[in-house]
Amino acid sequence: MSDWSALGQLLDQVQAYSTAGGKVWLSVLFIFRILLLETAVESAWDDEQFAFHCNTRQPGCENVCYDKSFPISHVHIWVLQIIFVSIPSLLYLVHIFYIMRKEEKLKQKGEELRAAQTSGVNMEVHLQEEIEIEIKNFRFDIEKYCKMKMRRGLLRIYIISVFFKAVFEVAFLLIQWYIYGFSLNAVYSCKRDPCPHQVDCFLSRPTEKSTFILFMLVVSLVSLALNIIELFYIFFKTFKKHMKHPQSETYHDTSVTDSSWLYFT
Repeated sequence: MSDWSALGQLLDQVQAYSTAGGKVWLSVLFIFRILLLETAVESAWDDEQFAFHCNTRQPGCENVCYDKSFPISHVHIWVLQIIFVSIPSLLYLVHIFYIMRKEEKLKQKGEELRAAQTSGVNMEVHLQEEIEIEIKNFRFDIEKYCKMKMRRGLLRIYIISVFFKAVFEVAFLLIQWYIYGFSLNAVYSCKRDPCPHQVDCFLSRPTEKSTFILFMLVVSLVSLALNIIELFYIFFKTFKKHMKHPQSETYHDTSVTDSSWLYFT
C-alpha cells in the first residue's frame, strides 16, 4: 500500500477552513478508510489471485476466469474512491492558498500607499491629495468589495467541493454495485477460452472479504450522509442569516481566510 502521509498532511490543512461537519468527514476518511485500508483490508486481499483456484489444470484457465470474476480489485476501487473524494477538498485548499496570496498582495499595496503618504512630506500638495484619494479608494475596495467578494467566493467553492464529494461517493457505490454487488460468493462458474468446459472456481476467504465490503459500504454511506447533512446545514444557516440581515454587508476586519468566515460553524 502506498504511503498516505502526504495526502493526510494536505487534508489536515483543510480542517482549519472546514465546518464541524467537514471535520467529522475528514475523521471518517482517515480512521475508517485510510487506516483500515492500510492495515486490515489489504491483508485480506493479498492472496486474492494466488488463492483463486479452479477445478481444471488447463493452463491459463484460472487467469482468465479470475479476470472475468474480478476485473478490478476491491482494494483498488477503494483507493480510487479515497483519491476522488479527496480531490474536491484539495482543490478547495488550492483556492484558499490563492485567496491568501491575493489578500497578501492587497495588504502589501496598502502598506506601500501608506509609506508613500508618510514619506511624502516635501511632496507637492496635489500629489499628496492624489495619494490620499487613492488610499481612500483602496480601503473602500477592500472593505466593501474585495474581501466580501472573496468570502462569498470561498463559500461557493466550499459548497461545490462538498457537493462533488457526495457525487463521487454515489458514483463509486454504483460502480461497486454494478461490478460485484455487496457480497462475494465462495464459488464462481466460468466458461471462457482456453477453459475446456465450464469450470468452478473457488475464492479464498469469501466471508471475511464480504464482511469488509459491507463495512466499507457503511462507511461510504456515513460519508455520503455527512456530506448531505453539511450541505443542508450550510444552506439553512445562510438562508437564516440573509433573512435576519437581508441587506447586511458588514465588514469585519479579519483575514478573508480566517476560519471566522465560516459563520455557519
